[in-house]
Amino acid sequence: MRHFFRSLVGFLSGIAGALVLVAVFHLASWGKGAGPAIKVEATPVNRDAKLGASFAPVVKKAAPSVVNIYSTHIVHERLMRNPLLNDPFFRQFFGGQAPNDNRERTRREQSLGSGVIISPDGYILTANHVVEGADEIKVHLSDNKKECLARVIGTDPPTDVAVLKIDAKDLPAITLADSDQLEVGDVVLAIGDPFGLDHTVTMGIISALGRKGLPGFNQYQDFIQTDAAINPGNSGGALVDAEGRLVGINTAIISRTGGNQGIGFAVPVNMARRVVERLISGGKVVRGYLGISLQDIDAGLAKSFNLPSQNGALVNNVSTNTPAEKAGIKAGDVIIEFNGKPITDRSSLQLAVSECLPGSPATVKLFRDGHEKLITVTLAELPSSLTQSQNDQYDSNPHNSTVDALDGVTVQDLNQGIRQQLEIPDDIRGALVVDVDQDSNSAEAGLQRGDVIVEINRQPVSNSSDAVKLGRQARGDQILLKIWRRQGDVAGTCYLSVDNTKIRK
Repeated sequence: MRHFFRSLVGFLSGIAGALVLVAVFHLASWGKGAGPAIKVEATPVNRDAKLGASFAPVVKKAAPSVVNIYSTHIVHERLMRNPLLNDPFFRQFFGGQAPNDNRERTRREQSLGSGVIISPDGYILTANHVVEGADEIKVHLSDNKKECLARVIGTDPPTDVAVLKIDAKDLPAITLADSDQLEVGDVVLAIGDPFGLDHTVTMGIISALGRKGLPGFNQYQDFIQTDAAINPGNSGGALVDAEGRLVGINTAIISRTGGNQGIGFAVPVNMARRVVERLISGGKVVRGYLGISLQDIDAGLAKSFNLPSQNGALVNNVSTNTPAEKAGIKAGDVIIEFNGKPITDRSSLQLAVSECLPGSPATVKLFRDGHEKLITVTLAELPSSLTQSQNDQYDSNPHNSTVDALDGVTVQDLNQGIRQQLEIPDDIRGALVVDVDQDSNSAEAGLQRGDVIVEINRQPVSNSSDAVKLGRQARGDQILLKIWRRQGDVAGTCYLSVDNTKIRK
């Protein structure tokens, strides 16, 4: 009887495994032809299955979809004049004239990377930095017998994603997984071409998810972190799950030696897929835009705004004539959800907005004056002229900036001369901080010379007298200020909070 039930369970498990949710979708038309058919399996990996003695079946399934990419850059150089030709002794061999050697020389530089076939008709997903600036791109298929010239369909440097196309049919396209279903601890394999060693496979686990805020990396970060060995040449290659489905595109490592040290990053396939759709359908990536500047929430700000946690993104400024202003979002609002997705910090909100199409409606849940509020906003398109410091990810505030009730702070009125010297706009009203006692709470909090105090406990400050008066009247453990600050070419307002329970001598 037990054997019968075991057999029955095994049979039902096999049926369940066969009924995997598979979504095959066609991208919008690109050019005159239809977009590629990409196979997606949205079900999570079976975490109850015991690991076998070999991953060979997984590799046989996924490896044929991984290709080697050779990109060639033509470098133009002007030859340096030989200093010996200035010597008359040598010039006599050229009829007393120095030959004209101000010629240009060209040389070819090659770089190596990897890519992943995502459709049978030749669309290939890779990393932007593998093909950026290339004059010629060649793709070597997995059998090492066929080499194809590739053309660039589109690139997206902010996510480090690029799409190539080769003229071929019936290629072994990989199946895409749903990277939102990943969990830390899932087994993954990295397949690529490290150091020219084609189709190298390494194994590891997912070490972390949602990695962001890494300096020197992509503008839009939501990385999968893995300890599967990733080395130069792996870029653009596949990170697959234990069922051989694509979960990420390997893009970068953190290393003190230049080689693998167990900290590698991959662009989640869901993010890459959204970029692919837009590149193929329109040749470029368009992103949603709210028109706000944001900052993260520390413990002091959470207490000042009476928030249940430090999750969320604090709006410190709303630009005029933007979707956010039209929808009624205000400075001081704390956005905690976007389209039903929890917002943990400003980066998660910026990423969520960027993934939406311009013109689409979005629901924004926020805290205002201690109460939740739901707002619907119609997103605009992020202007291409805006830099990273000017769009919705703009952060004008150092994370540890806080301030107390003007303890040890000297302020003065703003005049036209000061405005011109410090480049303070005419519409900014407040009190200029001209000195901060380094032993004061204010200095410990991070208030700086040159800051303009705009509000104290949400009361407007028009001049130095207002600042002194409101500072003396300030009560409570936390005192909230709004300041305007310039840091290099970047300027804007942000909120500061101070623990007012400390006493300085």
